[in-house]
Amino acid sequence: MRRSLAVVVSAGLAVSAMASIDSNEPAAAASERLSRAGYVSKDYQWSRATGYLHYATQSLSPSSITNVIAHAERARRDPAFHFDSALVTPAALQGSFAQIDGFKDTSDFTMLYLTNLWQGYRDMLRPDTVAAIEQRFVAFKYWFTDPQPAGVIDDRYYWSENHRIIFHTIEYLAGQALPTTTFTNDNNTGAHHRDIARQRILDWIDEKVKFGFTEWHSDVYYQKDLTPLLTLVEFADDPLIRRRAAMLLDLLLADIAMHLRQNNFGTTHGRSYMKDKNKAADQDTYNATKLLFDLTPNHYTSASDAGAVLLARARRYRVPQVIWNIAHSRRTFVDQEHMGVAIDPESPVTANPPAPVGYEFNKPESVPFWFERAAQTSWQEIELTIATLDQYNLWTSQFYSPFKALRDVVGSDMDLARLLTQSLSPQLSFALLSEVDTYTYRSPDVMLSTAQDYRKGMHGDQHHISQATLDDTAIVFTQSPKNDNMPGTGWPDSNGYFTGNGALPRAAQRGTVSVSLYAPQFVPNPLLPPELGYIDKTHAYFPTEHFDEMRQEGNWTFGRKGNGYVALWSWRTPYWQAWDPAVYFNNGLTQPFDLVADGADNVWITEVGDLRHNGSFDAFVAVTANAPLAVSQLPAVDGHPGGFDMSYQSPSQGAITFGWNNPLTVNGTPIDIHRRLRYDNPFVRAEVGAQRFRFRAEGSELLLDFDKNYRETKQRR
Repeated sequence: MRRSLAVVVSAGLAVSAMASIDSNEPAAAASERLSRAGYVSKDYQWSRATGYLHYATQSLSPSSITNVIAHAERARRDPAFHFDSALVTPAALQGSFAQIDGFKDTSDFTMLYLTNLWQGYRDMLRPDTVAAIEQRFVAFKYWFTDPQPAGVIDDRYYWSENHRIIFHTIEYLAGQALPTTTFTNDNNTGAHHRDIARQRILDWIDEKVKFGFTEWHSDVYYQKDLTPLLTLVEFADDPLIRRRAAMLLDLLLADIAMHLRQNNFGTTHGRSYMKDKNKAADQDTYNATKLLFDLTPNHYTSASDAGAVLLARARRYRVPQVIWNIAHSRRTFVDQEHMGVAIDPESPVTANPPAPVGYEFNKPESVPFWFERAAQTSWQEIELTIATLDQYNLWTSQFYSPFKALRDVVGSDMDLARLLTQSLSPQLSFALLSEVDTYTYRSPDVMLSTAQDYRKGMHGDQHHISQATLDDTAIVFTQSPKNDNMPGTGWPDSNGYFTGNGALPRAAQRGTVSVSLYAPQFVPNPLLPPELGYIDKTHAYFPTEHFDEMRQEGNWTFGRKGNGYVALWSWRTPYWQAWDPAVYFNNGLTQPFDLVADGADNVWITEVGDLRHNGSFDAFVAVTANAPLAVSQLPAVDGHPGGFDMSYQSPSQGAITFGWNNPLTVNGTPIDIHRRLRYDNPFVRAEVGAQRFRFRAEGSELLLDFDKNYRETKQRR
């Protein structure tokens, strides 16, 4: 018999489960009503939040804003819990205030946390602490176009995807809170700042809906998108802002949910670092996803994690049940996504290049859009980049000062600037985040993910192209190192031995097989910083001690973790590189983890499997190690490698061919690796540019209609 559906429609103020609570309806009653209508239950959310708050409040750190929020929230919920707010003094927060007052990078993150503290708990704080926070609201420089105090270098980064929404969020909420106050940096009222930021927020959300996330699948920066969106849901007075922020937060969390393996967001990433991607517990998204989805028995790792703290104290937002179901799904599936905007810095220089998606390259109002994509050094944008940095005195910042010499060379000759940046684009556009097609295979035991044919042979910054993930620590990925490994006591962001790529591969995936062809398409140029290069090797991170079994057969290396398997093959003969832990940071690893192949060009093939689909590990090893393989090295071009053609008889996928200039074929059929569907998976399918998304999983549904500002959930009883 057909079962009835419980339905909730989010319209008007109804932006999400708890956000749809009417101001006259008791929170407990509304929460219980909505728990039966397509959202995770009130008891589940409460218990998860309470568990994290108990973990986070074992000791108070008065200098940690987010830890203070955790204590204040627990005290709000539990009258028996003692929170000594008198310890949260201006002196205790002086480190945060000094960062803000000194125009340092990530001070916008700090301001976001202060905003949450002030908005939610100022009645619990000392008056002088409240006043000190409000002083920062009034004096802050909220955008790069605002006045800059004389004699101060502005080292804030305003333009990346996550920074944009954070700056706009804190400006909007500061202006909302203090509408009649004159903000001292520009002598405008708070209401003026609120209104400007409101439109910028809506524009940013519209871009994400239309184009997807620029920093795709980022295990670092998705957390930095989550926190401002959640802050808007919780504290914005404007119902349209709240509604659209909650709907986009649903899209963000659904993206994460589709790409978790034992709480490891172990996919290709638009931006990541070795300090984050080497294991799940080090990812910035880890604590938030553990709280939301409870996919790992491992403990929380931070008592001040911004994502987990703000989710634990949320009043208005509750995750839809369908997203939870996707995270917990035991089905084997493939997800394909298209995100970003096309821009080719290697294309021939032309006058007045056409705007690919309606954002003109020479219009100042398009600066945030193109700078978010790190297109500052593309020839299409370089004239506006120079004009912007000149106008706002930004050449002294840490981000642009390394390129001041190039700016001086071109002077006022913009034709020269365009030609020079185009000729240097393989290195100079290192950070560019252009359109991407991602492919992810996930089974209950293993996940494999790849950014397909992404800027092949170009210098990369923090791009993470492909990864096999068996659990929270058993992962495998390959890379072209930018520099030799750095000694020290950690994996710094700048250590390009494990972070990013000296030269991005041409990669493609079909099902359980991913192929990466490495062939740098440039010779390092002495005009550019030396770190914009590569060294003469490729390598794989393969932490042997995190696997239950390891085997090597010829150029194949195999690993088993539980019922999941991974096989990695290198065209060049690989060997294990040892790193002395007394000199180099190994993150506690005592067994080999760095599999190296000499030579800047190489072919790496990754195949994953599991007990259900492949039988025993012995059988997987035997059939894979004996699979026919052939690689042809193409002639060098202008002093750099020419690439490869390859063929592989995959035991699971069949005959695969792929080349530097040839398409991916499977069993003789060409495969379109640039399908340009926003989503294509069993849970949701949508075209690029779609404004309507319907997610379905295990009897739950979520409809997000951004054209109509409409949100609907359904749950089969």
